[in-house]
Amino acid sequence: MPIRQMKESTEQHLVIKTHLQNSMNQMQKAPTNKTAQNGKGPPPQEPHNTKPHNQTSPPSKNKGRRRGRGGRKFDQGDVCMRPSSRHCTVVNTPVSANPAGALLASTLDGSVENGGNLCGMEMSFPTTSKASSFARRPGFGQVGTKCIVKANHFFAELPEKDLNQYDVTITPEVSSRTVNRAIMEELVRLYRESDLGTRLPAYDGRKSLYTAGELPFAWKEFKIKLVDEEDGINGPKREREYKVVIKFVARANMHHLGQFLAGKRADAPQEALQILDIVLRELSTKRYCPIGRSFFSPDIRMPQRLGDGLESWCGFYQSIRPTQMGLSLNIDMASAAFIEPLPVIDFVAQLLGKDVLSRPLSDSDRVKIKRALRGVKVEVTHRGNVRRKYRVSGLTSQPTRELVFPVDDNSTMKSVVEYFQEMYGFTIQHTHLPCLQVGNQKKANYLPMEACKIVEGQRYTKRLNERQITALLKVTCQRPRDREYDILQTVQQNAYDQDPYAKEFGIKISEKLASVEARILPAPWLKYHEAGKEKDCLPQVGQWNMMNKKMINGMTVSRWACINFSRSVQESVARGFCNELAQMCQVSGMEFNPEPVISIYNARPEQVEKALKHVYHAAMNKTKGKELELLLAILPDNNGSLYGDLKRICETDLGLISQCCLTKHVFKISKQYLANVSLKINVKMGGRNTVLLDAISCRIPLVSDIPTIIFGADVTHPENGEDSSPSIAAVVASQDWPEVTKYAGLVCAQAHRQELIQDLYKTWHDPVRGAVNGGMIRDLLVSFRKATGQKPLRIIFYRDGVSEGQFYQVLLYELDAIRKACASLEPNYQPPVTFIVVQKRHHTRLFANNHRDRSSTDKSGNVLPGTVVDSKICHPTEFDFYLCSHAGIQGTSRPAHYHVLWDENNFTADGIQTLTNNLCYTYARCTRSVSVVPPAYYAHLAAFRARFYMEPEMQENGSTGGGTCHGTKGTRAAGESGVRPLPALKENVKRVMFYC
Repeated sequence: MPIRQMKESTEQHLVIKTHLQNSMNQMQKAPTNKTAQNGKGPPPQEPHNTKPHNQTSPPSKNKGRRRGRGGRKFDQGDVCMRPSSRHCTVVNTPVSANPAGALLASTLDGSVENGGNLCGMEMSFPTTSKASSFARRPGFGQVGTKCIVKANHFFAELPEKDLNQYDVTITPEVSSRTVNRAIMEELVRLYRESDLGTRLPAYDGRKSLYTAGELPFAWKEFKIKLVDEEDGINGPKREREYKVVIKFVARANMHHLGQFLAGKRADAPQEALQILDIVLRELSTKRYCPIGRSFFSPDIRMPQRLGDGLESWCGFYQSIRPTQMGLSLNIDMASAAFIEPLPVIDFVAQLLGKDVLSRPLSDSDRVKIKRALRGVKVEVTHRGNVRRKYRVSGLTSQPTRELVFPVDDNSTMKSVVEYFQEMYGFTIQHTHLPCLQVGNQKKANYLPMEACKIVEGQRYTKRLNERQITALLKVTCQRPRDREYDILQTVQQNAYDQDPYAKEFGIKISEKLASVEARILPAPWLKYHEAGKEKDCLPQVGQWNMMNKKMINGMTVSRWACINFSRSVQESVARGFCNELAQMCQVSGMEFNPEPVISIYNARPEQVEKALKHVYHAAMNKTKGKELELLLAILPDNNGSLYGDLKRICETDLGLISQCCLTKHVFKISKQYLANVSLKINVKMGGRNTVLLDAISCRIPLVSDIPTIIFGADVTHPENGEDSSPSIAAVVASQDWPEVTKYAGLVCAQAHRQELIQDLYKTWHDPVRGAVNGGMIRDLLVSFRKATGQKPLRIIFYRDGVSEGQFYQVLLYELDAIRKACASLEPNYQPPVTFIVVQKRHHTRLFANNHRDRSSTDKSGNVLPGTVVDSKICHPTEFDFYLCSHAGIQGTSRPAHYHVLWDENNFTADGIQTLTNNLCYTYARCTRSVSVVPPAYYAHLAAFRARFYMEPEMQENGSTGGGTCHGTKGTRAAGESGVRPLPALKENVKRVMFYC
C-alpha cells in the first residue's frame, strides 16, 4: 500500500485550572435523633389534605395559614429582619442554618472568611467524605390518592458468595478493550479447568478481573498467543504473544452491601455494586455492541435508515441499582444512530445526495466527506478474504489518478492506480474520486474509496440534522404499553437464569416488573386576574387554557416594531399576523398598542445585524429617543444561524426584548399558538401570567412564612467532538415573594466540561475599590432584595444536570459558594439551604398497573400527572423521589428524579413533593404542567440561549470578546481563567425572563 510521509503536527494544549477552593466547607453528619437534639419529641403532625385531584371548588380564601405545615421542627438562631411591606405577614421567627449540619465558609485553620464567626458555631473538619452524608429520608409522603404503578426495575437476589478482585496486567500494553477481552477469553478457555480452579471470572476489559470465590493463587503469570483472524484464510496469519499477570487485590464486603440495602449503613459499597454490574454485563458484552451502559444490535430489531448514511439500532440499557426493595436491575429500551455498513462510495453518495460516480467533487463536497469519515473504521475489500481494518484520518485533496508516491530511497515515483493494479490485480474504476487517508499523522496510507467498506457497529457521535432527529424520534417514540412489552421481552431474551456468569456468582433476576405504591398529588389552584370571567382555575390532567381568563399581571407594550426576514411572507400577511397577535395580547390581559412605531421592515437573513440596527435607530428617531419595548421578528422555517445571531445582537448589543415567529405559524394562524406567544411576551416584558392561589393566600409550607428565594441552576456542555468550546453555567432565582413566579437569570462561560459552577461566588481585586465580592448567587440575592424589599431568609436550590458520581463534589463546592455569597453581604447572614438535584437523564419509567383502566392514565396512556413514588425503587436511606408532574403527549413519559442532598429547612416528604409538583404548574410558556420544576427548566433555557452569544466569536481565530459574565460587575481576565468571557447582557434584558 502506498505511503506518503506527512509532517508531524504539533498541537498546543491549553491547561485550564479549575478554581476549586482549598477552603471548601466540610460537611458534618447531622444527628438523626430529634429527641436527643432538643429534648422534645417530634411535633404532632397535622392531618394532610388527601382530597382527590379532581376537586371542583377552590379552597376557601379566608382559611388561615398554618405555620409549619410541610416542615419538620428545627432549631433557629437570631437574624435581624426588616418588616415586610407585602400583603403576606412575615412571622418574626428567627432563622439560621441548622447548627448540627451547617456548612461554613471556612478556611483550613478554622477562621471564617467574610464576616468572622458565623452564628457562633464550632467547626470540625472531617478528613474523608465518609464522615459526611446526604440528607436522610424524613419519612414517606402521605398526600394524594394512592395507587399502584409498575416500574422497569427487576428484583435481584444478593449473592452469598465472596466476591474477589484481581489486578490484570497485559504486556505489551493494549489500548483496545476488544483485544483485551479476546486475550482474557483465550486465557479462560485454556486455563479455566486447571490453573483457574474451574472459576469463570468476569472482566471489565481493562485492569480488573472478578471471581466468585478465590482463585488457587495470589499471583500468576500466563503466556497467551492471539491469532489475527482478519488476515484471511489462505495466507499465513499474524500471531502475537502477550504476557498476562493476574494478582489478588481485595475481597468485596457483601455484608456491608447487605447492611446498606437494609438501611443500616449510609455509605454505599461502590466496589461490590460495580462487581455485580460487570458480572451481569459480561454475557451481553459478548453478544452485542456495548456503548456506555447500553447494548445495541441490528438483530434486536430491524435497523431503520435515518438518511445521509446513518441508521438507527435498537438496544437496551442495563444497570444494577441499590433500592429499598434490595438490589434491582434497571432495564430500559434504547436507540442510537450508527453509521450504515455500506461500501464507502455508497455512503458518500447518500451523504451528498447525488451521483458521485460520474461527476467530480467540489471543495465543499470534500470537506463534508472528510468531516463525516474522519475517525471511522473501514475494511478493505480488494484482497479477497483478507479484511484488514483501518481508521480514516483524512481525504486527499487530489483525485486518485493524480496521486503518486516514492517506492524506494531513490525517489522513484509510482502512481496509486499502477500500484493497486500491480500489487493486487485491482483496477481502480473511479479515478476522479479522492483517496481515503488512513494511519497516523507521521505517515498516511492511501486507500481508494471503491476498495473500502465501513465496518459494522460504529456509533455516530456527531450532531444529527433535523431530518435525522425526526426519523430517530419516530423509532424511539413508543407508547407505554409497547415499551413495557419490549422491556419484558428483553429480560426474557437475556435469560438471566441461564446466564453462566450470573449462575457462577449466584445472582438471580426476577422476570417481573416491580409493583410500586404511588400517589397522585392534587393539582394546585391557579389565580388569574379579577377582571376575567374565570378568576381561579383548577387544571385537569395537567392542562388548562386561557379562555375567559386574564393574566394576573399583564404588562403594557406601547412601542414595538416588526422585522420580516422571510421572503415568502408578504407585507400584508405580516401585518395581518401582527394585528392578530396584538389582539390576542389584549384579550389575554396586556395593554398592547395595535400600531407599530414604524412600518414592518423587510430584510435579508445575511444582513441581520444591519437590519436590526436600522430598525432600532429608526424607531428611536420616530419616538424622539424612547427605546423600543418589543421587537417581533418573522423568520424562515429553516433559518440556520439567524435565530442565534438575532438573540445575541438584541440581548447583548442593542438591549432589545425580541419575540421570534416562524413563517409556518404566520401563514397558519392558530389561536392556541397566539395565546402561547402572548404568554411569552408578557413574561419577557416583566409580567406574570398566573400564580399559585396558595402563594398569594400565604399557604405554602416553608415558603410563605418568611421571605424565600428559589434558585435553579444548570450547566450545559459542548456537543461530542467539540473539544475546546467552553461549558455554559446558568443560574436563575425567583424575584417575587410570596408569589415565587418571576425569575431573573445570569449566565457564564467556564472551562470545557466543567460541571461545578465556577462563578457562583468569586472575589477579585479592583485597583480603586480593593477586594471586591461578586458572583451569580450574590448578585441574585441583591436583586431579590431590590425587587421585594426583603432579605431572603430561606434558600431552596434546584440543581439540574448532575450525575450520581458528582453529587458529593457539586454539593461541597456549590454549597460553600452559597455560604460565602451570603456571608459577603452581611455578617452572620446564613439563611438555611435546601439543595435538591434534579435528574432527567435516568432510565426509570413508570407504567399504569392496568393499561385498560382509562381512569388511571392520561390520553397518551401514561401515568397521571402528579404521580409520585418515594418507596421501593428509591434510595434505601437518602431523601429522593420520582415525580411525573406532566401529562404525556406522545411516547412514554419520563419522571423527574429529585434527590435532596442537603436540607436545613427540614422539609417533610409531603412538603418538598407538593411544593415541587405545584411549581410545575407555574411555567410561563404554556398552560400545561411541565416535567421539570420551572427554576431548573429556566436555567437550562438560559444556558442554551447563552451558547448563541459565544458561537460567532468561537469561529474567529483567537478573537476574545470584551464582555464579562452576564450580570456581574467584573470578571477574571480571559487569559487568567483560560475561558473567553461572554458578552454582557444589557441591564433591561437581565431583569426579565429573556430566555422564555
